[in-house]
Amino acid sequence: MTAFRDVLEARLSRRDWLRGAGALSLFAGLSACATGARGTAPALTFTPIGPSAEDDLRVPPGYEATVLFRWGDPVGAAAGMPEFRLDASNSAADQALQAGMHHDGMHFFPLPGASGSAHGLLVMNHEYLDEGLLFPYGQKTWTAEKVLKAQHAVGVSVIEVEERDGAWRVIMPSRHARRITARTPCRLSGPAAGQAGPRQQGSAQGHSERKPESVAAPMGVRPLSRA
Repeated sequence: MTAFRDVLEARLSRRDWLRGAGALSLFAGLSACATGARGTAPALTFTPIGPSAEDDLRVPPGYEATVLFRWGDPVGAAAGMPEFRLDASNSAADQALQAGMHHDGMHFFPLPGASGSAHGLLVMNHEYLDEGLLFPYGQKTWTAEKVLKAQHAVGVSVIEVEERDGAWRVIMPSRHARRITARTPCRLSGPAAGQAGPRQQGSAQGHSERKPESVAAPMGVRPLSRA
């Protein structure tokens, strides 16, 4: 079975060519790609998959895909690891300790002392909500509890992951694991600190705020606590 990283490394070997090529060379190279000319990198040899209307994740023969971290999975925080319930009955407090909805951007941070990139923190953004899945009755009968659960379903998850024997796993519990939600206080630093724009109730000086939306916090904004 061919590992995806082996294929990726083979393709990334083209960076040496790109690094020394000028704009004209780059344009010529792209034109060659369009006309079917081959570069120096080895051709991909896997069997491609065809179009499908199946509601399923499909990979080429010889490859496999496994789920690492789903919406509702506990992040592994010491405060608790509530189990996900398919009937959407998890509380707002549960959601604050579970993965948020709709994973978006992510980044891997190797932990000190780790061998290569086999052990570290995977940090991902939770972009938006699907109220039909998050609540038993969707958008009907809004309550303070539902609003709070929605706020906890967006933001960021930090989980500790490790590769062992060729497979990745989430380490739980982990002292590093945490959720950053729409209700997590953040401290502003840099040029934004103290400015009139970010000031809000409870932060007259403009040095702290709550995360205002589901997108990742901008540079210069960091959580105040390990809530």
